[in-house]
Amino acid sequence: PVGERIIAQARTVLQESHNLISLAEAGKDPLGSVLAVGAIYTVGPYLFPRLVTRLQKLAPQMPLYIDESYTANLRGKLASGQLDAIFVALPFTEPDVVTRGVYEEPFVVLIPEDHPLAGHARIDPAELARHRVLLLGEGHCFRDQVLEACPGLQQAITDSYARGLSVLEGSSLETLKHMVASGLGITILPKSAADTAQYGRHHLLVKPFAEPVPQRTIALAWRASYPRHQAIDMLIDALK
Repeated sequence: PVGERIIAQARTVLQESHNLISLAEAGKDPLGSVLAVGAIYTVGPYLFPRLVTRLQKLAPQMPLYIDESYTANLRGKLASGQLDAIFVALPFTEPDVVTRGVYEEPFVVLIPEDHPLAGHARIDPAELARHRVLLLGEGHCFRDQVLEACPGLQQAITDSYARGLSVLEGSSLETLKHMVASGLGITILPKSAADTAQYGRHHLLVKPFAEPVPQRTIALAWRASYPRHQAIDMLIDALK
């Protein structure tokens, strides 16, 4: 218990030191210095190109330091003051942290053009357990959200492990897309990651889910004590 209190106090001191630096910068120009922003792996590659382009127009004197990682790592860096704000998928709760949903994103199914599901206008989640579905590895919150939306997949994974079989996984959404393009199986993606132009016009198909469509809410989180409020507002405005 004593050790835990010491660690907690050390984190508080570190956070306050970062707040003092931010306060000094805010006193000058809240949009005139670097903003450290993090995002989970399944958001960053698809969000930052649009965000950076918009911010260059809205706040050209506020460059971004960007960090992509797992939710747990981003949570720690936000708490310690290493990051000023993070983009995460809800649910996300943390003491003394403000969280605001900024957009919702539906899930879609990526399949090869010659797959048995290619003729379906919409995909019923219950059908997926009968096919080889490629997933992100453990630790990715998007994997957990997919399994929650498609409970049959979780049972299929459990059955595979029970039979001593491996489950096909990828390290990133782009890796999953490459494997689908090679004919290894199908996968589920957030809609922002479903661009297939690099694989040719008809090689891959993006299919919507049947109602109710599974989706995720992406939120921006920042410390309640963070003084550069205008910088946070600018991040949110840049997404509109």
